[in-house]
Amino acid sequence: MKKRFYFPLLGILIFVASCQSDTDKRISVDTIIYNAVIYTVDKDFSKASAIVINSDTIVEVGSKELFKKYNAKERIDAQNNTVLPGLIDAHAHFYGLGLQQNRVDLVGAESFKEVLIRLNNFRLSHPEVEFIIGRGWDQNLWENKEFPNRLLLDKAFPFKPVILTRIDGHALLANETALKMAEIDENTKVSGGEIIKNKQGKITGVLIDNAMDLVYDIIPEPDAKQISDALINAEKVTARYGLTSIVDAGLDKSVIDIIDSLQQKNELKTRLYAMLSNTPENIDYYIKNGNYKSKSLNVRSVKVYADGALGSRGAALKEPYSDRKGHFGSMIIGIDEFNQLSEKLADSDLQMNTHAIGDSANYVVLNQYDKVLKDQSDKRWRVEHTQILDAPDFDFFDGHNIIASVQPTHATSDMYWAEDRLGEERIKNAYAYKKLLDQSGKIALGTDFPIEKVNPILTFYAAVSRQDVENYPEGGFQKQNALSREEALKGMTIWAAYANFEEDEKGSLEPGKFADLTILDRDIMNVPLSEIPETKVLRTYIGGERVFPK
Repeated sequence: MKKRFYFPLLGILIFVASCQSDTDKRISVDTIIYNAVIYTVDKDFSKASAIVINSDTIVEVGSKELFKKYNAKERIDAQNNTVLPGLIDAHAHFYGLGLQQNRVDLVGAESFKEVLIRLNNFRLSHPEVEFIIGRGWDQNLWENKEFPNRLLLDKAFPFKPVILTRIDGHALLANETALKMAEIDENTKVSGGEIIKNKQGKITGVLIDNAMDLVYDIIPEPDAKQISDALINAEKVTARYGLTSIVDAGLDKSVIDIIDSLQQKNELKTRLYAMLSNTPENIDYYIKNGNYKSKSLNVRSVKVYADGALGSRGAALKEPYSDRKGHFGSMIIGIDEFNQLSEKLADSDLQMNTHAIGDSANYVVLNQYDKVLKDQSDKRWRVEHTQILDAPDFDFFDGHNIIASVQPTHATSDMYWAEDRLGEERIKNAYAYKKLLDQSGKIALGTDFPIEKVNPILTFYAAVSRQDVENYPEGGFQKQNALSREEALKGMTIWAAYANFEEDEKGSLEPGKFADLTILDRDIMNVPLSEIPETKVLRTYIGGERVFPK
């Protein structure tokens, strides 16, 4: 009896030992995600079904055969859902989004009456707030499409200062209390902006571009805790939309230092590419001390404003606005100042990234870029928005020294009224993303949130469909400038990484790169166009760590 029992037991032990030996031969790793539809966005745009992660890095991408090579602590069945490289927003305002969480949200208000209702609701729920600050109104959504004036605002808020920024960030409405605090009256002069007056020469309360700074200067600066809270609150929003890296277009060193501190303590996970706000203090510090780079933070660029926005008629045009006789918009920065700054930055390691919307502003920027970069290579200077161009000016883009950074949802947000501003000829070379891509070979895509919605899936959808989420217009707005799905995904991953000098560490799912991944509930590369806006993010990973859902 004992012998008959002994030999089968011995066989089992030998089999287990053999299996254990095979297991020992496998490489230990942290995670394998399998049963997935993976778009690697490598040079061949190849697909896979499994990905191996160790620590914060991708080890290998392939199929379920990887289980024979690797022994993972965690195995994640993706259940045939879609895995993309962590999505990158190439132009946004991350810190601004965080601040906005504690301010009055005016996005989508369909009348000035609705603006006042939202303000009153905020006042009732925040009686302790001394400055009422809001953002997001857009007169183009209102019946008369005219700029508001401060009269009703003064009546509703006679004592507290109220400052309401337009959705594009290039105009604001202030009440009388705020205007008096800023010492603005009918005689106040401003360069690179406008103080709107009525037919009687009285101030309406609307300030355009540089004039806005007069009012912004009276707002108390947030303290370190408020800045930290804003950044952490912003990440709560962006992580659930699958964003792993974000370009913040305009930050002071003081905010950047807090970002770095939070990241070092692992309290802020999102990778940030910080554009410095254009001040002598910011620029001179980094020219003297050099660029700053960690795994999560990259400081090597400067954000410059050439002109304003089309919606507020501040974009600088070569010919007058079609809907405002004799008005050309304006340059925010003087041309001599811009040229001197570009020469200074060309002699440094800092990248120059300039907001340019009107065709006049784009020409000024592109012509100067071309002059100062003609004897250099791989500077990757960017034009942010690149919204309206003269046909010959597309030739400036080469994808190496000069890159276009665009926001596809601007096209689908502006399409209802853009032709009113530009006329039927100029509109043909506006929002021309496919033409820009064909010229340069690369294009970086972003949202410009909180001006637009944070959701990058809407960026993808607008880029490929040229429609709003109601599928308007039929056939798409200037559909000849739609991107393919592959081009749009590259613009949100590898090309966005390239525009940040980060293509060797992110932007595709390849061995050695950060394990930044976005998992979706459907395959946006193949589902019908109309289904794309309904896409949901299931999981977001940054450096192999799940940041959504927590």
